[in-house]
Amino acid sequence: MALGYTFAMIKPSACRKNHVGSILAIINQAGFRISAIQSTKLTLEEAQRFYEVHRGKEFYDSLCEFMSSGPIIVLLLQKENAVKDFRKLIGNTNPQMAEEGTIRKMFAESLQKNAVHGADSDENAKREADFFFNQRERY
Repeated sequence: MALGYTFAMIKPSACRKNHVGSILAIINQAGFRISAIQSTKLTLEEAQRFYEVHRGKEFYDSLCEFMSSGPIIVLLLQKENAVKDFRKLIGNTNPQMAEEGTIRKMFAESLQKNAVHGADSDENAKREADFFFNQRERY
């Protein structure tokens, strides 16, 4: 059975360009409830731990450098079929292939600077949420 929550992140490029409010509004309008939210900045070491599943891939080092380059907003979102519905809302990882009306189509700069991250499975949603939020911070 699908989890009723997912993990999401607004990436440094979208934060730098002041897209946070617009992205949060779209998330709300799509029926997601924000049950935890935090503004933070990853160190390079934290980014390397968070993206450990990609270690060894050609984009790993540049991804970790980018993700530790500025503030991010991390979110725990609730909704039935949250992972699947959020992935649809954000669109294709490559913004050039993303459908019109998706967050990445509207706010992404490039494949790496694609505005938002969304967990791609229930297992990763749990792992990623646990990386940033303890139980007391969730409601």
